[in-house]
Amino acid sequence: MPDGRKAQSAILSVDRLLRAPDGAALIDAYGRQPVTQAVRDDLAALRRRIAVEGEDAHADAAEGAIIGRVAAALEATLAPSLRPVFNLTGTVLHTNLGRAPLPPEAIDAVVAVAGRASNLEYNVETGKRGDRDDHLDDWVSKLTGAKAATVVNNNAAAVLLVLNALANRKEVPVSRGELIEIGGAFRIPDIMARAGCKLVEVGTTNRTHLKDFAEAIGPRTGLLMKVHTSNYEVQGFTASVPEVKLAALAHDHDLPFVVDLGSGTLTDLVRFGLPHEPTAQETLAAGADIVTFSGDKMLGGPQAGLIAGRADLIARIKKNPMKRAMRCDKMTIAALASVLRLYADPGRLVERIPTLRLLVRPIEDIAATAARLLPALAARLGDTAAVESVPCKSQIGSGSLPAERLPSQALVIRPAAGKGIGSALKRIAASFRALPVPVIGRIQDDAFWLDLRCLEAGDEAAFLAQLDGL
Repeated sequence: MPDGRKAQSAILSVDRLLRAPDGAALIDAYGRQPVTQAVRDDLAALRRRIAVEGEDAHADAAEGAIIGRVAAALEATLAPSLRPVFNLTGTVLHTNLGRAPLPPEAIDAVVAVAGRASNLEYNVETGKRGDRDDHLDDWVSKLTGAKAATVVNNNAAAVLLVLNALANRKEVPVSRGELIEIGGAFRIPDIMARAGCKLVEVGTTNRTHLKDFAEAIGPRTGLLMKVHTSNYEVQGFTASVPEVKLAALAHDHDLPFVVDLGSGTLTDLVRFGLPHEPTAQETLAAGADIVTFSGDKMLGGPQAGLIAGRADLIARIKKNPMKRAMRCDKMTIAALASVLRLYADPGRLVERIPTLRLLVRPIEDIAATAARLLPALAARLGDTAAVESVPCKSQIGSGSLPAERLPSQALVIRPAAGKGIGSALKRIAASFRALPVPVIGRIQDDAFWLDLRCLEAGDEAAFLAQLDGL
């Protein structure tokens, strides 16, 4: 066992380290208590190391070495875990990476209410208590054609709340082809069970007819429901019931007709060169009494679940005790209200909504970005890997237009020839994730792909500046 008595006796005291200039600087930056604890933890680990290594660990006991380790530990411990990344995966609305980026107007609106008191539930004109939904109801109603609206924290919550408020302890017929699963293994049947409804499956996976719904209606039926399969497509020998016919059937039996659009949108995407996706306006015009859709997907706003439709049904939904548990906070409301206001000017949506701008970004623009970045990345990687610019396909993501692929351009990194290609690719991916602003790409076809659709001109300088960290 190495003799470490001399090294142990040379360890500086906590007080001396805290009084040292560099120690005092750490206290100014992080506070006395966190720094004191970090110093104690480091000295305890140092004593254990010296007990094993003896004099070999003597250099680790120097003041500069200790302060350096403490500073690194504090930075790692106190750094925010939620931070920006470069999304170069090729999935624009990436659930794991935060989905829709907010427009500047929404960010400004959040900042305006985040740091001070606001009229969240206060009517300034009357001086009495207000309703937080008042900041959104009029805009949602105006944009969708609904008589009333309310908002909760995501679309799964919206569906759960609607079902519990309108069909608790009742039966709800749904086509077998629409019993979808969304992210995180949340399934429509599970949501319905939690809402207190009894699912009645009608039709088959690929074909459901109006008579299937008609035969399922009974004295315990609470409502009819249609779920838009926004996260997959069934093609071939298929049939589904149009919303107009389902609405008429529901109304003939004095039942509400509810449509869950999933992703949902407030504008016709065809005008931007994208496939048609049912809008909330179209759905309500087709006879739906309630429509639910997401705020943070094609809409381009913050995470939220929007519920719009008949005023009497919205009133029942808002009175449900679950509504309070699912309500949005002031920052979500501020961001969503700002995004909804942008939809009042449809001619400038692509210019002002980042999600739409990224989805319709011209391939020529993306290819030009690849051409500008390739030389710098190739020079940084040197002989360790080859880099080339390759055409590829992006996807929209988050269950939106699942069959649609967008032409894009990627920088493709291939490790130098040799054994262990898989391990080399994992190391490359890890090195990009370790950059100050992590770069998230994808491993595909024995290469590391950086799809540049979501790297706009304003981000190129920051991307290039950190390549030296590879």
